[in-house]
Amino acid sequence: MFDFVVKNGTVIDGTGAEPVRADVAINGDKVIAVGHLPVEAARTIDATGLVVSPGFIDLHAHSDISFLVDPLADSKLRQGVTLELLGNCGMSFCAPMNDKTLGSFRSWAKRSSPDLEPTWTSFAGYLNALEQAGSVINIATQVGHNQIRSFVMGDVARAPSADELLDMERNVVEALEAGAMGLSTGLYFAPGSYSLTDEVISLTLPVAQRDKLYSSHMRSESDESPGLFTAIQESIEIGRRTGARIEISHVKAHGPRVWGRSAAILESITEARREGIDVAGDQYPYVACSTPLSGAIFNRWAHDGGRPALLERLGDSDLRPKLREEAEYSAVRFQGAEGCVIAGYPPNTEYEGMTLAEVADRQGTDPVDAAFSMIEKSEVSVVLYSMSDPDVETIAASPNISVCSDGNSLRTTGPLGKGKPHPRSYGSNAGYLQRMVREKNLVSLPEAIRKMTLLPAQRLGLHNRGRIAPGYFADIAVFNPETIAEHATFANPHQYSTGVSHVLVNGRSALIDGEPSGDLPGRVIRAHTD
Repeated sequence: MFDFVVKNGTVIDGTGAEPVRADVAINGDKVIAVGHLPVEAARTIDATGLVVSPGFIDLHAHSDISFLVDPLADSKLRQGVTLELLGNCGMSFCAPMNDKTLGSFRSWAKRSSPDLEPTWTSFAGYLNALEQAGSVINIATQVGHNQIRSFVMGDVARAPSADELLDMERNVVEALEAGAMGLSTGLYFAPGSYSLTDEVISLTLPVAQRDKLYSSHMRSESDESPGLFTAIQESIEIGRRTGARIEISHVKAHGPRVWGRSAAILESITEARREGIDVAGDQYPYVACSTPLSGAIFNRWAHDGGRPALLERLGDSDLRPKLREEAEYSAVRFQGAEGCVIAGYPPNTEYEGMTLAEVADRQGTDPVDAAFSMIEKSEVSVVLYSMSDPDVETIAASPNISVCSDGNSLRTTGPLGKGKPHPRSYGSNAGYLQRMVREKNLVSLPEAIRKMTLLPAQRLGLHNRGRIAPGYFADIAVFNPETIAEHATFANPHQYSTGVSHVLVNGRSALIDGEPSGDLPGRVIRAHTD
């Protein structure tokens, strides 16, 4: 007798192969058999008329704090996600931890849990804290270059000394040995933006030696210096010189000045792969992004020294005109104040959901002054309408691009239900299946499943997840391909997707008949143990 059998479903195994009618048998946390299985089981799911696929793997998420606040953060679970990769964009802001990085942690934590304080300092300690908190889905995490740089040097705009570089290298190795799945960079954001390519290469070499992932929010995704294609080539060069697997984060053509260049972006990746460089990317399938407002409108020099120095510059009457000029130029990338929506602003939550233009009208000022005024009081998270539908669709159809969220695991109630976040946290996978597969027919269903399961598992170096086959972990989603749908919107983002009826995580029921079981079957996946 098996522990669990999912019977009579249409199995799409994650490899891109055609669907087959089959049963899936599970013992413990592993798939034991796939086929026509006239056997008994302690528990059975009747999947007649439904698709049975591997659980979806979100290769780019920012839930670093979410599970410490609420382990049932199930916006991802309800759309079939069974694994999230954290620590992206260089922002592993939970670890390593010291006085130089504590302020950043508190800034992120106050949005959902102002009283949350770290009880750890090391990367290993953070992973232990995640395990103790528990989670409904699996969690893996990278170590962030920005965090390592701040930990060692603070937020200064200079190259590291020889000793500082060695210290950063030691911290990267310590994180990898503790179980980090790789290194991420946020070269667009300070202080990562102050690094030279050689610094990044030095820190990526131990990643390559351990066959782990290097992922990067590149220096530019738009016309901003050094430019989109120069940034792509830097990522590829890091792969060429280290041998690491390279993941270009949330691939996009950001801003009207680079719209229409998506095919050229994908060709750059294809050419590098022909050369033998293991480079790919991921994408959240929306025309809007989400980011801190200060990062969107201020150039890198303004962030030298961190937030305190930025605020000093904002208060400098000689520098303020220059900051205004740069902010007005940057705003073209998100189509001005009307294309900027306030997602999170703790000092005045009434602004959340309003455009920057509407906030300016409320304040009786112009949009730039309104933006400066808010930033002076608190960091502001925003949604920016900066991409075009044709580019999003071209990238979404690429075989080398995984589906991701670039969001958080959230809930519609409790501390994780605040603000007006980007709907991608609730709907990236369901929305991809709804729009790109069912409505637009851009990719086949088996190919879409591959881009959400085996492809991200391979990028992450997981050899036993992302596929339905004997010996693989029983992370499984059961859904109706004709009804799966995203309901979250930019105006009302806290709405769960529907169409997923059952989710198994490590062989245990996490979602039953569309409702969370309340169980916490997720695991912290460490590089050397899974």
